[in-house]
Amino acid sequence: MSATRVLTQMRSIVEAGGGVVREQEPMSRHTTFGVGGPADVYARVHDREALRRAAQVAADAGLARFILGSGSNILVGDGGIRGIVIENKANAVDEPEAAGGQVRLRAEAGASFARLARSTARAGLHGLEWAAGIPGTLGGAVVYNAGAYGGCLADVLVSIDTFEPRGAAARLDAADLGLAYRSSAFTRGRLGDRVITDLDFALEAGDADAALARIATLEERRKRSAPRGRNAGSVFKNPPADAAGGRPAWWLIDQVGLRGHRIGDAQISEKHTNYFLNTGAARAADVAALMDLARRRVHEQFGVELQREVTLVGDHEGGVA
Repeated sequence: MSATRVLTQMRSIVEAGGGVVREQEPMSRHTTFGVGGPADVYARVHDREALRRAAQVAADAGLARFILGSGSNILVGDGGIRGIVIENKANAVDEPEAAGGQVRLRAEAGASFARLARSTARAGLHGLEWAAGIPGTLGGAVVYNAGAYGGCLADVLVSIDTFEPRGAAARLDAADLGLAYRSSAFTRGRLGDRVITDLDFALEAGDADAALARIATLEERRKRSAPRGRNAGSVFKNPPADAAGGRPAWWLIDQVGLRGHRIGDAQISEKHTNYFLNTGAARAADVAALMDLARRRVHEQFGVELQREVTLVGDHEGGVA
């Protein structure tokens, strides 16, 4: 399929639903790091049917396809992304329904996790308070089994709806997703080309004031520890409990003398050393170089191999260890 035909089909599908299609769109405009080169084709969709059809166009054309949520938890390379980037803005949330002593809630994968956590708390539903500060979308939360303050998606997720661009739709139970610490069957490549469209949650009915008070308490904790500015949240996973005495990633990075360290306009935060910041006009290569430096220093001093929580996407010149 020619490039002209691909663009024509994409525009017909996406723009009919109020979305946009652009060529050579800088991904720095769509990531929380504020870095990243251009996508060959960028499409923003607002409903699951446009998402499905856009993914089908990419598959039929033999083009690589990347589904973008909020642009958090990723580092897009300075060389950009080949193929088609589809930003999923399908964010409908159904009315909660009582079911078997719990409350079931269904939401589209492009919905904001933080916004959903706050709206359910206001409705007196308990179970998502810990997510009120998470910047990502629900789809990304599934892929990485998002979590904070002792809670994670696996605690409340019942199932997800998915499709394959050249196959059928399928509902997958949470138990079949391999949800583990900041990982899933998606991150381990076990679910192939499947795209997430919807999530089903099981929450508990309770007191709205208590849920909102819990969010306020966690927000205060977050403000004390998490730095502001352009970042992607925690860069590295915390090592297993039997590594380095169970010390968290931030402590290890601090101990090797990297608090506040800079490469170009990329900086390891002074406030929390597992947050890396774009302080101005950082390149992805600068952020990646900081990641490599932190991993190398920690391994040399403690024998611990830090694992990235942030996913590298697109073309990274020179590669990243």
